[in-house]
Amino acid sequence: MKSLHRFTLVALSFALQSAYAQPVETRSTLADQQEVAVTIYNDNLALVKDQRRVQLKSGPLALAFRDVSAKMRPETALLRSVSAPGSFQVLEQNFDFDLLTPQKLLEKYVGQNVSVIRTNPATGAEITEAATVLAANNGVVLKIGQRIETGIPGRLVFGDVPANLRDRPTLVMALDNTGSVQQDLELSYLTGGLAWRADYVVELAAADDKLDISGWVTLTNTSGASYRNAKLQLVAGDVNQVAPEMVQRGRVLAMAAPAMAKASNDMAEESLFEYHLYTLGRPTTIAENQTKQVALLSASGVPARKELLLKGNDYYYQSSAGELGQKIKVAVFVEFDNKESARLGMPLPKGVIRVYKKDAAGNAQFIGEDRVDHTPKNEKVRLKLGEAFDVTADKKQTDFKKLGGTSKYNYVFESAYELILKNAKKEPVVVTVQEPMPGDWQIISASHAHTKGAANTAVWKIAIPAEGSTALTYRALVRY
Repeated sequence: MKSLHRFTLVALSFALQSAYAQPVETRSTLADQQEVAVTIYNDNLALVKDQRRVQLKSGPLALAFRDVSAKMRPETALLRSVSAPGSFQVLEQNFDFDLLTPQKLLEKYVGQNVSVIRTNPATGAEITEAATVLAANNGVVLKIGQRIETGIPGRLVFGDVPANLRDRPTLVMALDNTGSVQQDLELSYLTGGLAWRADYVVELAAADDKLDISGWVTLTNTSGASYRNAKLQLVAGDVNQVAPEMVQRGRVLAMAAPAMAKASNDMAEESLFEYHLYTLGRPTTIAENQTKQVALLSASGVPARKELLLKGNDYYYQSSAGELGQKIKVAVFVEFDNKESARLGMPLPKGVIRVYKKDAAGNAQFIGEDRVDHTPKNEKVRLKLGEAFDVTADKKQTDFKKLGGTSKYNYVFESAYELILKNAKKEPVVVTVQEPMPGDWQIISASHAHTKGAANTAVWKIAIPAEGSTALTYRALVRY
């Protein structure tokens, strides 16, 4: 009851102060900052923990926490005393993100008086007139004496800057302090405007059987604030967020940073719930409106495999099709295993992998890129880099028969195909042919042995000699 009574008196005190005079603000700037920690998630979300040493007077006061993120989610803000826990109560908070500009100042002065100063071009003398700002949208409308003028006829002089118009994003909190004068405070909050992604650079060996890989974290800061010498952590994973229209008012507690394992890379990695947490082993500055890169991982001599793949369709197994294509392009893939035995074995955050290969003169040339999702340890990474220039295919249906059936549920079709694979290279190649097969299917005859890649896929591995060609023929029976 005593606590409730005191809270009521403090709230009444603030109400009386608001009615007669605003309390003098205690301002905290970046000069007070002791440390800042930033945890950034994949989807334009970050957790900021800003610790500052501030002089607080006893009793009711207004604390203006300047230089916070302009894209702060104020409902998640939590202020606590690190040096004197429980020494104050937060009674109210206001997030002022309307920043000071000439246009904003005009808008705040609509209906109020300003001074207009004109200069006589002949004499240089200045004349001052009182004016009322009538409008500031799509131009300025002023009432000067008994006349109305549009535009700005001279210099405008304003009496003061409105209290809710700030030069920097500011969180203003009404506090009741019963603790010490000097305290270490920590403000934690969620914010937009901070994002990261992984970018990888791969160099493929001359024989296409090994690769070197470097991973980089690309950070982008458009939050409207800078984070100097920040403790940086990154969370890789798909973290669920409530849709904006369903966000509930409340506070989000700052996550405690777990103990980190040692790692040889700058980025130490560990599991966090169902995600992965990467911690930079040194402080870094994330400046406002900046994109920067931080090394994530590197590995060399990773075993790799190249595959030339020709993939068909299933529509022509149930109708007469004839010619199915000339000079059909063959896709080029490179894959490798994310395993310790392959000199990797680290969870790879989603991002873009760009692949290079050296030419005859030793210059690295770009040969393709692909986007990969979050890849756990011991999984395979498969990249589509493009389509082969020197390996093509001609395909046609050589026979088609309807063997039975009166409806789409008991049709039986038999069809035959010829696939001419051509290789203009000076070395032999192997092409993987994948044919999606509809319904209940069977390969009756074929010039080359096939395997069943899946329940609905027939797969052939076709060797093609240098500057030569190979014909694949087969006959298929399909039942629906």
